[in-house]
Amino acid sequence: MKIAIVGTGYVGLVSGTCFAETGNTVLCVDIDTAKVEQLRNGQVPIYEPDLEVLFERNQRQGRLSFTTDLQEAVDMAEVIFLALPTPPGEDGQADLKYILGVAAQLSKMITKYTVIVDKSTVPVGTAEKVHAVLADHLDEALFDVVSNPEFLREGVAVDDFLKPDRVVIGADSQRAADLMQQLYEPFVRSGNPIISMDLRSAEMTKYAANSYLATRISFMNEVANLCEKAGADVDAVRKGMGSDTRIGKRFLFPGVGYGGSCFPKDVQALAHTSGQYGYKFKILEAVMDVNTRQRFRIADKLEAYYGDALKDKTIALWGLAFKPNTDDIREAPALYTIDRLLAAGATIRVFDPEAMDNVRALYGDKVTFCEDQYEAIRGADCLAVMTEWGMFRTPDFNHMKTLLTAPVVFDGRNLYDVDRMKETGFLYDSIGREVARQTVMV
Repeated sequence: MKIAIVGTGYVGLVSGTCFAETGNTVLCVDIDTAKVEQLRNGQVPIYEPDLEVLFERNQRQGRLSFTTDLQEAVDMAEVIFLALPTPPGEDGQADLKYILGVAAQLSKMITKYTVIVDKSTVPVGTAEKVHAVLADHLDEALFDVVSNPEFLREGVAVDDFLKPDRVVIGADSQRAADLMQQLYEPFVRSGNPIISMDLRSAEMTKYAANSYLATRISFMNEVANLCEKAGADVDAVRKGMGSDTRIGKRFLFPGVGYGGSCFPKDVQALAHTSGQYGYKFKILEAVMDVNTRQRFRIADKLEAYYGDALKDKTIALWGLAFKPNTDDIREAPALYTIDRLLAAGATIRVFDPEAMDNVRALYGDKVTFCEDQYEAIRGADCLAVMTEWGMFRTPDFNHMKTLLTAPVVFDGRNLYDVDRMKETGFLYDSIGREVARQTVMV
């Protein structure tokens, strides 16, 4: 099948590459000339495991190409995916100007039957708006609009696309639904479902799924905060809860809040959509409030521990991305921690295996960027763990003690065993668990 992807951001690039991997001819379009040139030269602008290998293979074999010419893409494509930004406005509503702007251009370019697919996360009713814009200049027999929300987790997005739990297709046209079914059949050969529904239900499904997962995270963070006050262990509570098959084990890990490009934006957008229909979605308002506070949990602990002396301390941070296996720092809790520490006058040393260039662009020389995790803690007064990269899970604790001025660790991801940290001689403060004191010095 011949496919055009409009937008080469995270969703567009992963989608285009994976569609090409199953034998389709894919042309990706972007207005950023420099980015298109970079992609043509084989340079992948984002970090996502396994993406670069598939990208290089499909580009070399001629199935994946890039252009700034939208008309070129329209002329070749049977299906056009809109993978464009939908940033939240000040009121939380998703901004549709990019999607509707491209739809207006397409309405003057399409000359044969084409399926237009909303791949971006969009509010309920967006497909109808896209349809109306297209119909301004285009015979309705020449197009159909489909909603096909993405469910990609950064860090495992390629695997999620190639082996999806489910594919959701919202369509009012059987012709368009059949074409989308044909396109996705190679990805669900193991039996996972392609679920067809109406347009509005497909749009709602994406927001509802992400908002529910965000709710689980915020709920466990509240449980963890209560555990600290009540003397309970959130790890034991989590295991006790997760063994209930009605609840399940996933998304029950407490930490310093959710971030990234999806959860914050999607929860906010669903709450706004609810308000537009005169309904107050109280749970989502609580979820957002909890997450806003949880982002500062490590900064709160540091301020409580050091008090006014924080301004004279050097704090090392391990992890800057909002989650491991990505360089995405959008809404990353580490950034909120850095802002609070800088405001308090502290000196900051950081290390992240992928996200440092993105953070350097924000902070410049206000923060010291280090070549590895041990350089980051050299001469620091304490370590704060902000992202659960695999390389941070089993560090050399004895070596760490020789580099830190004091054996103090604040862990926003609960990577380490409390008893082991006691035995190793650390003061160890994590989320929802007992604070390990330096009872045994080794």
